[in-house]
Amino acid sequence: MSARVLFHFPFDPGSRTVRLALGEAKIAFEETVVRPWEPDCPLADLNPSAMPPVLQVADSRPLTLCEPAAILGWIEDQQKTPLLLASDPSERAEARRLTAWFDRRFTDEVNAVLLHERMEKPLLRLGPPEARALRDGRAALREHLAMLEDLAAARDWLAGRRLSQADLVAAAHLSVLDYFGELPWKAQPALKLWYMKIKSRPCFRPLLTDRFQGLAAAAHYADLDF
Repeated sequence: MSARVLFHFPFDPGSRTVRLALGEAKIAFEETVVRPWEPDCPLADLNPSAMPPVLQVADSRPLTLCEPAAILGWIEDQQKTPLLLASDPSERAEARRLTAWFDRRFTDEVNAVLLHERMEKPLLRLGPPEARALRDGRAALREHLAMLEDLAAARDWLAGRRLSQADLVAAAHLSVLDYFGELPWKAQPALKLWYMKIKSRPCFRPLLTDRFQGLAAAAHYADLDF
């Protein structure tokens, strides 16, 4: 058995965040893909919320790390020097702010609508997407992308001068929406350049091979230069 096993769902933004972070840290792990809506999902015995991702660490002191914040914290604790949180206090604070913003507002106003309509409904066989819900979710997405466009235009990375947790969280969320063709990249040129930059990193390659059963990826999804 591997010293580290990640239980994840490939199209869950939190799971993607952790996969990116483990890849960026060059921490080897095995994957167990889970379907949290199914009654026999092993997450029920690993995480009180029964949600992915969960990382089991079988080192000298075994750990079961539940959900992104705990796993990202553990990854950072393994480093001799800062990896995904800058030494500069202001950049660390900004990375944490953006991470919380994605986990709360972006998730509530965009993912809870668009990913419910485009992803959860097919998985749970709840019928076709509703046009009004798609309009509302896309309107919220445009608003939030405008804020991210301003950040990408003004900074090297979203939280400042160096790659941080905020970039991986943002890339995880946006990449799922990008798979479903929901991102209007032509209207966000600076954000598109940022996404091309992070999409070209080795840690991102496994995400580009993910495929959602019954639905092909957007034509540009796996292209590094699109």
